[in-house]
Amino acid sequence: MTGIHPSAIIEDGAVIGEGCTIGPFCLVGPKVVLGANVTLKSHVVVTGDTQIGDDTTVFQFAVIGEVPQDLKFDGEETRLRIGARNRIREHVTVNTGTAGGGGLTQIGDDCLLMAGCHVAHDCMIGNRVIIVNCSAVAGHCILEDDVIVGGLSGLHQFVRVGQGAMIGALSMVTNDVIPHGLVMGPRATLEGLNLVGMKRRGMPRADISAMRAAYAVLKDRDGTFHARAEGLAGSDSAAVSQVLAFIMADSDRSFLTPH
Repeated sequence: MTGIHPSAIIEDGAVIGEGCTIGPFCLVGPKVVLGANVTLKSHVVVTGDTQIGDDTTVFQFAVIGEVPQDLKFDGEETRLRIGARNRIREHVTVNTGTAGGGGLTQIGDDCLLMAGCHVAHDCMIGNRVIIVNCSAVAGHCILEDDVIVGGLSGLHQFVRVGQGAMIGALSMVTNDVIPHGLVMGPRATLEGLNLVGMKRRGMPRADISAMRAAYAVLKDRDGTFHARAEGLAGSDSAAVSQVLAFIMADSDRSFLTPH
């Protein structure tokens, strides 16, 4: 059964799924679609062309689906798509896309966006991503599955963060981060591998050993970073092959290199 508090405003055209709970003083805009069992705690604004997946909870004072904080934005119709089973905590802001960036901001399933964090226009956030308190992800960033962004960190526009990477607290990330990398520092550097994360996710021991050897190759200072990465070609490890494919893909930002 859907429960909507009398003080909430649901604008004409909004689609409210079965079992949703909409608390006091929430505002749901006319182009919003809420899946089944979505909870808006109180004082939540969901606006724009925004869809939120089943079983997602949005906490107090979050603003979801407002227009981008981009001076080039000129009122074009853009979208925000949020998957299922996400937890979006207090004062989080997530913006829709821009025409120049593809028109879509997207967040996958089972993510945790902690209090005060920001996801900007045209970002692509994978599944099971954790963005810790007061971190900011700038426009056009890509965060693959299982990424963790530590508190009070910032990601520069167009940065890609590979699957399973971990960014330590108080980091400023200006370049791409390889899958399963461990990054930290005020001007972040690649400090190693997220070995704890790989073990927790059940990566086979052989792949972990191969990743250690691959990191040693990447850390070798002879030749360019891409040239060193080419030394990983032909590895039997799926994890190492994933890193190589990530490095060789097109990017607008260079890579953080091993410290």
